Amino acid sequence: MSPITIPTPATGTAESIPPSRKALVALSLSILLSSLGTSSANVALPTLAQAFSASFQDVQWVLLAYLLAITTLIVGAGRLGDMIGRRRLLLSGIALFTIASILCGTAPTLGILIAARAAQGAGAAIMMALAMASVADIVPKAKTGSAMGLLGTMSAVGTALGPSLGGILIATAGWPAIFLVNVPVGVTAILLIRRHLPDDHKERSEPHPGFDGTGTLLLAATLAAYALAMTMGKGRFGPLNLGLLAAALAGLGLFVLAEAKTRSPLLRLSMLRNAALSSGLAMSAIISAVIMTTLVVGPFYLSHALGLDAAGVGLVLSAGPVVSALTGIPAGRITDRFGARSATIIGLTGMAAGACLLATLPATYRIPGYLLPIILTTMGYALFQAANNTGIMADIHSGERGVISGMLNLSRNLGLTTGASVMGAVFAAATGADIGIASPGAVATGMRSAFAIATGLVVAALALAVIGHGTAAGRVESRDQSGRS
Repeated sequence: MSPITIPTPATGTAESIPPSRKALVALSLSILLSSLGTSSANVALPTLAQAFSASFQDVQWVLLAYLLAITTLIVGAGRLGDMIGRRRLLLSGIALFTIASILCGTAPTLGILIAARAAQGAGAAIMMALAMASVADIVPKAKTGSAMGLLGTMSAVGTALGPSLGGILIATAGWPAIFLVNVPVGVTAILLIRRHLPDDHKERSEPHPGFDGTGTLLLAATLAAYALAMTMGKGRFGPLNLGLLAAALAGLGLFVLAEAKTRSPLLRLSMLRNAALSSGLAMSAIISAVIMTTLVVGPFYLSHALGLDAAGVGLVLSAGPVVSALTGIPAGRITDRFGARSATIIGLTGMAAGACLLATLPATYRIPGYLLPIILTTMGYALFQAANNTGIMADIHSGERGVISGMLNLSRNLGLTTGASVMGAVFAAATGADIGIASPGAVATGMRSAFAIATGLVVAALALAVIGHGTAAGRVESRDQSGRS
């Protein structure tokens, strides 16, 4: 009979939790903070306009500064983490986010608040890029899908929790509370990471290759120009939008030239020849644009076509984030069991069915006809996200995990930004009139058109999943045959 071990005070329940699980909790808190930083600020914009006696266009920069900082810095943050150590930079990013949250909550002017939000976004870029990249340092490869599912769940929880939490905090403690609430969570994440996340930085005898400052600045300027082109004018492209798009194209060309010449590029362009990686990034951008269609079109359809009040719209819209939060971890387990490719195809098939039903069912079955396809679409998205992230990150060399994670998050952000602009414009054009005065039938027509196009986008992503995997498998087989010969 084996001896019975009685826990001592030094080995209680807290110590019985494996260090890797505590480290994963810390990474999850990082993702939660970065998603809360976006969703909780949205609900505060009217209050901020009143508090600072500013126009709505001015207070929009509270949100834009955060999103632009993430978009422009996330790839550079991932690369820097690969160079100096992901744990070290992740701790700095959480500290920056936490300090910036304090500055946001105590900002005396709108200008200082916007500057602090940009700093908060820089910290969020580091957290988003390096939390995902650090998973392989603490989780066995066979459990990567479950870990990615957990991170996806925390992102969904932050998105769903932000508006309600922000509204409660503003009503009870004032707008500074939506920023100051981040501080204890940030401190907790720092303490957990310092104690439980292994140090991935190894001293090297050879000279360090150096950081590609030129490439980083060119990419940041290019992405900023593109993001502004997509967000300014609310989808109506004027001369300024076209000029920003032209600047983004020129910046992209300069970036490619710079990366081809430098000895230590921010992004090795040869990596994009990897069919699995390039198709995975493309799918991430496409599917994010489809998800943004539900967020942009859904509120207008529910209020203008179905006649729901604000509370009803909010209740129906909460179904998507709630389902995503509940299905993230199971989606990760499905990915671990059946493989990233199979799970990706299943998830995309579910999304295609959901988008197709969104174009047809709501007109007949109203709210139930809207909820069922949204639930199906969201479940498919949770599975796709866990599987695609796992498939991309699984076989990446340790020295490139940060930059690839940054690119994956960047593709998602660009998809969301593009989807908000382009799919919003498609919806408005199909409606045929100003949405504020359009008839319920016209809004329903816009809804059908937007989700018909969204269905086509998901089908295109499904084709990429099949073609990308087939090309990658062919290359592996050819390498194996050449090795045997």
